[in-house]
Amino acid sequence: MSQEHVINGSNLSKTPLKILCITGWCRNGSTIIGNILNEVPEVFHVGELHFLWKNAAGRGANSSCGCGRPLTECHIWSRILPLGRPAGVSAQAHADAVIRRQLACVRTRHTWRVLDRGLHSEEIREHAALMTRTYHAVAELTGARVLVDTTKIPGEAALLPHLDGVAPYYVHLVRDPRAVAQSWSREKQYCYVMSSRKSTAYWHGFNVASQAIVRRHRDRSMFLRYEEFIADPVRTIDALLRLCGEDPAANPMRGQTVELRTNHTVTGNPDRFHTGTTVIRDRDDSWRTDLPLPARLAAATLSWPLFRRYGYRYGGTLPTGSRRAGAAPPRATRER
Repeated sequence: MSQEHVINGSNLSKTPLKILCITGWCRNGSTIIGNILNEVPEVFHVGELHFLWKNAAGRGANSSCGCGRPLTECHIWSRILPLGRPAGVSAQAHADAVIRRQLACVRTRHTWRVLDRGLHSEEIREHAALMTRTYHAVAELTGARVLVDTTKIPGEAALLPHLDGVAPYYVHLVRDPRAVAQSWSREKQYCYVMSSRKSTAYWHGFNVASQAIVRRHRDRSMFLRYEEFIADPVRTIDALLRLCGEDPAANPMRGQTVELRTNHTVTGNPDRFHTGTTVIRDRDDSWRTDLPLPARLAAATLSWPLFRRYGYRYGGTLPTGSRRAGAAPPRATRER
């Protein structure tokens, strides 16, 4: 492929580029799921693409690619970052302009406006044009026909159907808010600490917005609990591949184990730097002993009524079986 094609990022083929978009709130397991899918031929996990410009400019939490190099030195992202930058504009100034558009158009609070009004302003049209070029350039550079984006910003997810030459598929990924609160309570490299109350408030808001997106796209969406993934990762990865029309025979999981190679993710859980043999633990209940009782109660209370609607129980029992389509899972079934 020519350097010109990579730089332009405007080579729209007749076959739409598939984007598997994982939505929900942070610490929901999207990074490991994305990295497992990254092992499938012609599938490429971009990580949290929304933060590419911010992190590359040193304005975000971390500036490293999953390969360990700075984003500006990675052989992939260093060739993607100049896309859409006007002549004579510095990389820093371009990043600032992208960040301003993101804040103005595609935050979580903008999800419903994007769903209802689409490309309603010049700012969002400019952002959509940049994202279109970026996705296609990444696909050209990596040879991927499926990109996995684990950004989890609902406003960005809602924008995908408005990008030329893109076929979006959605996974609404949910994790027990108590486990999420526990994860946020621990310092981890570039990740800051967040209280149970604040974490759960975000958990609620991001999941409500994610529900709105998959309601609009029932035929290409799947609801998935993190706990179902770790209980049966082979079945989960099979389902995700089928969702976007890919062959489950390429599933890299072997039981609870997968071999991970170096990836090129734009931020995400710091575990993204781990390579080699990786074992998926089949339980996620350390919050029972490690998260203080007041924090557990805050997470369970503030997440109501989604807590029960998603099948969670105060005793921790969880119904099994991920569900295809739907704005949200059916009303919680009886505890077994």
